[in-house]
Amino acid sequence: MKRWLTHPYLRQATFDAEPIHIGVRNMSRPDKLKTGIGVFDEDERPPRELKRMSRRQFALTGLSAGTVLLAPDALLASVKTKPPKLPVPPSGASTTFASIKQIEAGLLNVGYAEVGPANGPPVILLHGWPYDIYSFVDVTPLLAAAGYRVIVPFVRGFGTTRFLSSATFRNGQQSVVALDTIALMDALHIQKAILAGFDWGARTADIIAALWPERCKALVSVSGYLIGSQAAGKVPLPPQAELQWWYQFYFATPRGEGGYGKYRHDFAKLIWKLASPKWQFDDATFDRSAASLDNPDHVQIVIHNYRWRQGLAEGESKYDGLEQRLAVGPLITVPTITLEGDANGAPHADGGAYANRFSGKYEHRVISGGVGHNLPQEAPQALSKAVVDVDHF
Repeated sequence: MKRWLTHPYLRQATFDAEPIHIGVRNMSRPDKLKTGIGVFDEDERPPRELKRMSRRQFALTGLSAGTVLLAPDALLASVKTKPPKLPVPPSGASTTFASIKQIEAGLLNVGYAEVGPANGPPVILLHGWPYDIYSFVDVTPLLAAAGYRVIVPFVRGFGTTRFLSSATFRNGQQSVVALDTIALMDALHIQKAILAGFDWGARTADIIAALWPERCKALVSVSGYLIGSQAAGKVPLPPQAELQWWYQFYFATPRGEGGYGKYRHDFAKLIWKLASPKWQFDDATFDRSAASLDNPDHVQIVIHNYRWRQGLAEGESKYDGLEQRLAVGPLITVPTITLEGDANGAPHADGGAYANRFSGKYEHRVISGGVGHNLPQEAPQALSKAVVDVDHF
Protein backbone atom coordinates (compact mmCIF):
# COMPACT_ATOMS: atom_id res chain seq x y z
CA MET A 1 0.00 0.00 0.00
CA LYS A 2 1.27 3.47 -0.86
CA ARG A 3 -0.18 6.94 -0.29
CA TRP A 4 1.09 10.48 -0.51
CA LEU A 5 0.41 12.93 2.30
CA THR A 6 0.96 16.53 1.26
CA HIS A 7 0.24 18.54 4.39
CA PRO A 8 3.45 20.53 5.07
CA TYR A 9 3.19 20.29 8.84
CA LEU A 10 2.23 16.64 9.21
CA ARG A 11 3.83 15.55 12.45
CA GLN A 12 3.37 11.79 12.31
CA ALA A 13 1.68 9.07 10.29
CA THR A 14 1.13 5.50 11.35
CA PHE A 15 -0.06 2.67 9.11
CA ASP A 16 -0.56 -0.64 10.90
CA ALA A 17 2.91 -1.93 11.85
CA GLU A 18 4.77 -0.81 8.76
CA PRO A 19 7.85 1.45 8.83
CA ILE A 20 7.24 4.93 7.47
CA HIS A 21 9.74 7.01 5.51
CA ILE A 22 9.35 10.77 5.66
CA GLY A 23 11.62 13.28 3.99
CA VAL A 24 12.79 15.31 1.04
CA ARG A 25 15.48 14.41 -1.43
CA ASN A 26 18.29 16.42 -2.98
CA MET A 27 17.24 18.26 -6.13
CA SER A 28 19.34 20.01 -8.73
CA ARG A 29 16.98 23.00 -8.60
CA PRO A 30 16.33 23.78 -4.89
CA ASP A 31 14.51 26.96 -5.97
CA LYS A 32 11.76 24.76 -7.45
CA LEU A 33 10.84 22.88 -4.25
CA LYS A 34 7.23 21.94 -3.60
CA THR A 35 5.50 20.45 -0.61
CA GLY A 36 5.50 16.67 -0.23
CA ILE A 37 5.80 14.03 2.44
CA GLY A 38 6.21 10.44 1.32
CA VAL A 39 4.81 7.45 3.13
CA PHE A 40 5.75 4.03 1.80
CA ASP A 41 6.77 0.51 2.69
CA GLU A 42 10.27 -0.13 4.04
CA ASP A 43 11.21 -2.28 1.04
CA GLU A 44 9.97 0.22 -1.55
CA ARG A 45 11.24 3.48 -2.94
CA PRO A 46 8.97 6.21 -4.32
CA PRO A 47 8.77 6.44 -8.12
CA ARG A 48 9.59 10.10 -8.17
CA GLU A 49 11.67 12.62 -6.24
CA LEU A 50 10.14 13.97 -3.05
CA LYS A 51 10.07 17.71 -2.51
CA ARG A 52 9.12 20.06 0.23
CA MET A 53 8.92 23.80 0.93
CA SER A 54 11.27 25.38 3.48
CA ARG A 55 9.81 25.88 6.95
CA ARG A 56 10.25 28.60 9.52
CA GLN A 57 13.18 28.47 11.85
CA PHE A 58 12.26 27.37 15.33
CA ALA A 59 13.81 25.92 18.49
CA LEU A 60 14.50 22.23 18.68
CA THR A 61 13.68 20.56 21.97
CA GLY A 62 14.98 17.00 22.17
CA LEU A 63 17.06 14.68 24.32
CA SER A 64 19.65 17.44 24.53
CA ALA A 65 17.14 19.16 26.86
CA GLY A 66 17.83 22.42 25.11
CA THR A 67 17.26 24.58 22.10
CA VAL A 68 19.18 24.69 18.80
CA LEU A 69 18.47 27.33 16.18
CA LEU A 70 17.81 25.65 12.85
CA ALA A 71 19.46 26.63 9.57
CA PRO A 72 17.64 26.52 6.19
CA ASP A 73 16.12 23.18 5.20
CA ALA A 74 18.44 20.29 4.43
CA LEU A 75 17.54 18.29 1.32
CA LEU A 76 17.38 14.52 1.15
CA ALA A 77 19.01 12.27 -1.43
CA SER A 78 17.77 9.03 -2.94
CA VAL A 79 19.57 5.73 -2.59
CA LYS A 80 21.92 5.12 -5.51
CA THR A 81 21.93 1.32 -5.40
CA LYS A 82 19.53 -1.21 -3.99
CA PRO A 83 21.02 -2.69 -0.78
CA PRO A 84 20.71 -6.36 0.13
CA LYS A 85 17.54 -7.45 1.89
CA LEU A 86 18.06 -8.55 5.48
CA PRO A 87 16.38 -11.57 7.03
CA VAL A 88 13.71 -11.02 9.66
CA PRO A 89 14.98 -12.27 13.03
CA PRO A 90 12.70 -14.06 15.50
CA SER A 91 11.89 -11.88 18.49
CA GLY A 92 14.61 -12.23 21.11
CA ALA A 93 16.55 -14.64 18.87
CA SER A 94 19.89 -13.59 20.35
CA THR A 95 20.34 -13.70 24.10
CA THR A 96 24.00 -12.89 24.51
CA PHE A 97 27.24 -12.02 22.78
CA ALA A 98 29.78 -14.81 22.31
CA SER A 99 32.42 -12.84 24.22
CA ILE A 100 33.26 -9.40 25.55
CA LYS A 101 36.68 -8.09 24.56
CA GLN A 102 38.74 -5.45 26.36
CA ILE A 103 41.11 -2.87 24.89
CA GLU A 104 42.90 0.20 26.22
CA ALA A 105 41.65 3.26 24.37
CA GLY A 106 42.31 6.82 25.52
CA LEU A 107 41.38 7.18 29.18
CA LEU A 108 39.59 3.84 29.33
CA ASN A 109 39.88 0.12 29.18
CA VAL A 110 36.85 -0.42 26.97
CA GLY A 111 34.66 -3.49 27.04
CA TYR A 112 33.07 -4.25 23.68
CA ALA A 113 31.43 -6.98 21.63
CA GLU A 114 32.67 -7.70 18.12
CA VAL A 115 30.69 -9.69 15.58
CA GLY A 116 31.18 -10.34 11.86
CA PRO A 117 34.17 -10.70 9.52
CA ALA A 118 37.33 -8.92 10.65
CA ASN A 119 37.83 -7.47 7.17
CA GLY A 120 34.23 -6.31 6.75
CA PRO A 121 33.18 -2.65 6.57
CA PRO A 122 33.16 -1.46 10.20
CA VAL A 123 29.95 -0.45 11.96
CA ILE A 124 30.01 0.98 15.50
CA LEU A 125 26.78 0.77 17.50
CA LEU A 126 26.42 3.11 20.49
CA HIS A 127 23.98 2.63 23.35
CA GLY A 128 22.41 5.14 25.71
CA TRP A 129 21.18 5.45 29.29
CA PRO A 130 19.93 3.42 31.11
CA TYR A 131 20.62 0.74 28.52
CA ASP A 132 23.70 -1.13 27.35
CA ILE A 133 25.16 -3.14 24.49
CA TYR A 134 22.31 -5.67 24.64
CA SER A 135 20.08 -3.13 22.94
CA PHE A 136 21.90 -4.32 19.80
CA VAL A 137 21.98 -8.05 20.51
CA ASP A 138 19.51 -8.79 17.68
CA VAL A 139 21.00 -6.17 15.35
CA THR A 140 24.55 -7.50 15.30
CA PRO A 141 23.85 -10.93 13.72
CA LEU A 142 21.87 -9.28 10.93
CA LEU A 143 24.69 -6.89 10.09
CA ALA A 144 27.33 -9.58 10.48
CA ALA A 145 25.39 -11.78 8.04
CA ALA A 146 25.44 -8.88 5.60
CA GLY A 147 29.25 -8.81 5.81
CA TYR A 148 29.84 -6.01 8.32
CA ARG A 149 32.36 -5.95 11.15
CA VAL A 150 30.21 -4.81 14.06
CA ILE A 151 31.67 -3.17 17.20
CA VAL A 152 29.41 -2.53 20.20
CA PRO A 153 31.22 -0.80 23.11
CA PHE A 154 30.09 -0.18 26.67
CA VAL A 155 29.98 3.59 27.25
CA ARG A 156 32.12 4.94 30.09
CA GLY A 157 30.39 4.10 33.35
CA PHE A 158 28.69 0.98 31.94
CA GLY A 159 29.46 -2.73 31.87
CA THR A 160 33.10 -3.76 31.78
CA THR A 161 34.48 -0.39 30.65
CA ARG A 162 36.82 1.03 33.30
CA PHE A 163 38.99 4.11 33.73
CA LEU A 164 42.71 3.43 33.53
CA SER A 165 43.42 5.84 36.39
CA SER A 166 41.55 6.45 39.63
CA ALA A 167 42.66 10.08 39.35
CA THR A 168 40.76 10.74 36.10
CA PHE A 169 37.75 13.00 36.53
CA ARG A 170 34.53 11.05 35.99
CA ASN A 171 33.30 13.35 33.26
CA GLY A 172 30.00 12.76 31.46
CA GLN A 173 29.92 15.81 29.17
CA GLN A 174 28.98 15.18 25.56
CA SER A 175 32.29 15.91 23.81
CA VAL A 176 34.24 13.61 26.12
CA VAL A 177 31.96 10.64 25.48
CA ALA A 178 32.43 11.22 21.75
CA LEU A 179 36.20 11.31 22.17
CA ASP A 180 36.00 7.90 23.82
CA THR A 181 34.63 6.49 20.57
CA ILE A 182 37.35 8.15 18.51
CA ALA A 183 39.96 6.67 20.87
CA LEU A 184 38.36 3.23 20.48
CA MET A 185 38.48 3.55 16.69
CA ASP A 186 42.16 4.47 16.91
CA ALA A 187 42.90 1.52 19.19
CA LEU A 188 41.14 -0.85 16.80
CA HIS A 189 42.85 0.75 13.77
CA ILE A 190 39.51 1.78 12.28
CA GLN A 191 39.92 4.94 10.25
CA LYS A 192 36.32 5.30 9.18
CA ALA A 193 33.09 3.59 10.22
CA ILE A 194 29.34 3.73 9.89
CA LEU A 195 28.03 5.01 13.23
CA ALA A 196 24.60 4.20 14.64
CA GLY A 197 23.14 4.92 18.04
CA PHE A 198 20.22 5.94 20.21
CA ASP A 199 19.87 8.19 23.27
CA TRP A 200 23.39 9.08 24.49
CA GLY A 201 24.73 6.92 21.66
CA ALA A 202 22.90 8.93 19.01
CA ARG A 203 24.27 12.15 20.45
CA THR A 204 27.78 10.70 20.41
CA ALA A 205 27.39 9.55 16.81
CA ASP A 206 25.99 12.96 15.82
CA ILE A 207 28.98 14.72 17.39
CA ILE A 208 31.52 12.55 15.60
CA ALA A 209 29.72 13.03 12.29
CA ALA A 210 29.66 16.81 12.84
CA LEU A 211 33.18 17.40 14.18
CA TRP A 212 35.11 14.53 12.59
CA PRO A 213 33.26 13.66 9.35
CA GLU A 214 36.44 12.04 8.02
CA ARG A 215 35.91 9.29 10.64
CA CYS A 216 32.23 8.72 9.84
CA LYS A 217 31.24 7.06 6.56
CA ALA A 218 27.53 7.36 7.29
CA LEU A 219 25.19 7.89 10.24
CA VAL A 220 22.03 6.32 11.65
CA SER A 221 20.68 8.43 14.49
CA VAL A 222 17.60 7.47 16.49
CA SER A 223 15.62 10.58 17.45
CA GLY A 224 17.69 12.69 15.09
CA TYR A 225 19.93 15.61 15.93
CA LEU A 226 20.77 15.54 19.64
CA ILE A 227 23.80 17.84 19.90
CA GLY A 228 23.22 20.41 22.63
CA SER A 229 24.95 22.93 24.86
CA GLN A 230 24.90 24.15 28.43
CA ALA A 231 23.32 27.43 27.31
CA ALA A 232 20.53 25.57 25.55
CA GLY A 233 20.05 23.34 28.58
CA LYS A 234 19.27 26.38 30.74
CA VAL A 235 16.37 27.55 28.54
CA PRO A 236 13.01 27.02 30.30
CA LEU A 237 10.57 24.75 28.48
CA PRO A 238 6.77 24.63 28.61
CA PRO A 239 5.51 22.78 31.71
CA GLN A 240 4.53 19.61 29.84
CA ALA A 241 8.01 19.37 28.32
CA GLU A 242 9.64 20.03 31.68
CA LEU A 243 7.59 17.22 33.19
CA GLN A 244 9.20 14.74 30.79
CA TRP A 245 12.59 15.74 32.17
CA TRP A 246 11.66 15.02 35.79
CA TYR A 247 14.69 12.78 36.34
CA GLN A 248 17.05 15.52 35.22
CA PHE A 249 15.84 17.75 38.03
CA TYR A 250 15.99 14.84 40.48
CA PHE A 251 19.60 14.21 39.53
CA ALA A 252 20.39 17.87 40.20
CA THR A 253 19.89 17.30 43.94
CA PRO A 254 21.96 15.39 46.52
CA ARG A 255 18.83 13.36 47.25
CA GLY A 256 18.64 12.36 43.57
CA GLU A 257 22.28 11.33 43.46
CA GLY A 258 21.86 9.21 46.56
CA GLY A 259 18.56 7.79 45.39
CA TYR A 260 19.92 6.78 42.00
CA GLY A 261 22.91 5.12 43.64
CA LYS A 262 20.65 3.13 45.96
CA TYR A 263 17.84 2.27 43.52
CA ARG A 264 19.53 2.34 40.13
CA HIS A 265 17.93 -0.91 38.92
CA ASP A 266 14.42 0.16 39.96
CA PHE A 267 15.08 3.57 38.45
CA ALA A 268 16.23 2.09 35.15
CA LYS A 269 13.22 -0.22 34.92
CA LEU A 270 10.91 2.77 35.44
CA ILE A 271 12.67 4.69 32.66
CA TRP A 272 12.39 1.68 30.34
CA LYS A 273 8.64 1.52 30.94
CA LEU A 274 8.07 5.25 30.53
CA ALA A 275 10.26 5.54 27.45
CA SER A 276 8.79 2.47 25.73
CA PRO A 277 5.21 2.20 27.04
CA LYS A 278 4.19 -0.50 24.52
CA TRP A 279 7.28 -2.67 24.76
CA GLN A 280 6.51 -5.80 26.79
CA PHE A 281 10.02 -6.72 27.90
CA ASP A 282 10.46 -9.48 30.47
CA ASP A 283 12.55 -9.51 33.65
CA ALA A 284 15.34 -11.55 32.05
CA THR A 285 15.74 -8.99 29.26
CA PHE A 286 15.89 -6.13 31.73
CA ASP A 287 18.18 -7.87 34.22
CA ARG A 288 20.68 -8.71 31.48
CA SER A 289 21.19 -4.99 30.78
CA ALA A 290 20.71 -3.76 34.34
CA ALA A 291 23.86 -5.63 35.36
CA SER A 292 25.82 -3.07 33.32
CA LEU A 293 24.68 -0.32 35.70
CA ASP A 294 26.70 -1.86 38.53
CA ASN A 295 29.86 -0.35 37.06
CA PRO A 296 31.72 1.50 39.89
CA ASP A 297 31.76 4.76 37.92
CA HIS A 298 28.16 4.59 36.70
CA VAL A 299 26.45 6.93 39.17
CA GLN A 300 29.15 9.59 38.90
CA ILE A 301 29.04 9.57 35.10
CA VAL A 302 25.25 9.74 34.90
CA ILE A 303 24.90 12.47 37.51
CA HIS A 304 27.64 14.56 35.93
CA ASN A 305 26.13 14.13 32.47
CA TYR A 306 22.76 15.55 33.45
CA ARG A 307 24.10 18.24 35.76
CA TRP A 308 26.55 19.38 33.10
CA ARG A 309 23.72 19.79 30.59
CA GLN A 310 22.00 22.30 32.86
CA GLY A 311 25.20 24.14 33.70
CA LEU A 312 25.08 22.86 37.28
CA ALA A 313 28.40 21.06 36.99
CA GLU A 314 31.62 22.14 35.35
CA GLY A 315 33.24 20.22 32.55
CA GLU A 316 36.97 20.18 31.88
CA SER A 317 38.45 23.31 30.38
CA LYS A 318 40.55 21.35 27.87
CA TYR A 319 37.33 20.43 26.09
CA ASP A 320 35.94 23.97 25.95
CA GLY A 321 36.91 24.40 22.30
CA LEU A 322 34.94 21.32 21.29
CA GLU A 323 31.90 22.39 23.28
CA GLN A 324 31.98 25.85 21.69
CA ARG A 325 31.89 24.25 18.26
CA LEU A 326 28.99 22.03 19.30
CA ALA A 327 27.06 24.90 20.89
CA VAL A 328 26.36 26.49 17.50
CA GLY A 329 24.62 23.37 16.23
CA PRO A 330 27.06 22.35 13.48
CA LEU A 331 25.66 20.81 10.32
CA ILE A 332 26.10 17.10 9.69
CA THR A 333 27.27 16.53 6.13
CA VAL A 334 27.68 12.75 5.99
CA PRO A 335 24.90 10.52 4.57
CA THR A 336 22.31 10.07 7.30
CA ILE A 337 19.13 8.21 8.15
CA THR A 338 17.25 9.32 11.26
CA LEU A 339 14.76 6.99 12.91
CA GLU A 340 11.91 7.48 15.33
CA GLY A 341 9.57 4.99 16.97
CA ASP A 342 5.89 5.85 16.83
CA ALA A 343 5.51 5.18 20.58
CA ASN A 344 8.60 6.92 21.95
CA GLY A 345 7.72 8.02 25.47
CA ALA A 346 11.02 9.81 26.11
CA PRO A 347 11.53 13.53 25.39
CA HIS A 348 12.12 13.94 21.67
CA ALA A 349 11.54 16.41 18.87
CA ASP A 350 9.35 15.93 15.83
CA GLY A 351 11.38 14.72 12.86
CA GLY A 352 10.76 17.87 10.86
CA ALA A 353 12.39 19.97 13.57
CA TYR A 354 15.91 18.74 12.92
CA ALA A 355 15.94 17.91 9.19
CA ASN A 356 17.75 21.20 8.56
CA ARG A 357 20.75 20.02 10.55
CA PHE A 358 21.61 17.42 7.92
CA SER A 359 23.03 18.96 4.77
CA GLY A 360 24.08 15.76 3.00
CA LYS A 361 21.99 12.88 1.68
CA TYR A 362 19.29 12.32 4.24
CA GLU A 363 16.15 10.38 5.02
CA HIS A 364 13.84 10.26 8.03
CA ARG A 365 11.88 7.13 8.93
CA VAL A 366 9.14 6.64 11.50
CA ILE A 367 8.93 3.01 12.61
CA SER A 368 5.36 2.07 13.48
CA GLY A 369 3.89 -0.75 15.51
CA GLY A 370 4.28 0.61 19.04
CA VAL A 371 8.07 1.10 18.89
CA GLY A 372 9.46 3.11 21.77
CA HIS A 373 12.71 4.77 22.75
CA ASN A 374 14.93 1.68 22.71
CA LEU A 375 14.39 1.27 18.97
CA PRO A 376 17.34 -1.06 18.24
CA GLN A 377 16.07 -3.67 20.69
CA GLU A 378 12.39 -3.19 19.91
CA ALA A 379 12.82 -3.05 16.12
CA PRO A 380 16.21 -4.60 15.24
CA GLN A 381 15.23 -5.19 11.63
CA ALA A 382 14.50 -1.48 11.11
CA LEU A 383 17.80 -0.38 12.66
CA SER A 384 19.79 -2.98 10.72
CA LYS A 385 18.13 -2.06 7.45
CA ALA A 386 18.85 1.62 8.03
CA VAL A 387 22.56 0.83 8.46
CA VAL A 388 22.66 -1.16 5.23
CA ASP A 389 20.60 1.42 3.36
CA VAL A 390 22.66 4.42 4.44
CA ASP A 391 25.81 2.57 3.39
CA HIS A 392 24.36 2.55 -0.14
CA PHE A 393 23.40 6.24 -0.23
